[in-house]
Amino acid sequence: MAQPSVILATASYDHTIRFWEAKSGRCYRTIQYPDSQVNRLEITPDKRFLAAAGNSHIRLFDVNSNSPQPVISYDSHTSNVMAVGFHCDGNWMYSGSEDGTVRIWDLRTATCQREYESRAAVNTVVLHPNQKELISGDQNGNIRVWDLAANSCSCELVS
Repeated sequence: MAQPSVILATASYDHTIRFWEAKSGRCYRTIQYPDSQVNRLEITPDKRFLAAAGNSHIRLFDVNSNSPQPVISYDSHTSNVMAVGFHCDGNWMYSGSEDGTVRIWDLRTATCQREYESRAAVNTVVLHPNQKELISGDQNGNIRVWDLAANSCSCELVS
């Protein structure tokens, strides 16, 4: 079956990822995810890959393939990965974890390029619309702005 124009993917603690036809509500693909629960899903800007964040890893799946196996795995976090997203050019991915780190991954080489220490479990990370700053929030209620050009925290709001 051809991929629908709108990709709707869901996942949960039941260890599955499901792809749905948005118009009909029909599930057209299910992937078993035996490693852990799935904490977060994100589709690449070109809609070719789906990132699934779980306990200490991120798995990248080919949206257009019927293979249940990930194309690649990112395993450098040491605890639950709670946030994942992509730069608009699709060349790099960012993640945040309960291990207290925010990481930037080069998708072309499948390597971690940068790591920022948050000092508390990271709950969320988003890329600023300017594509030059990451904003992270942690379990202690702190928000940090990470300047990617300066490679440092440029602003910190402490609760």
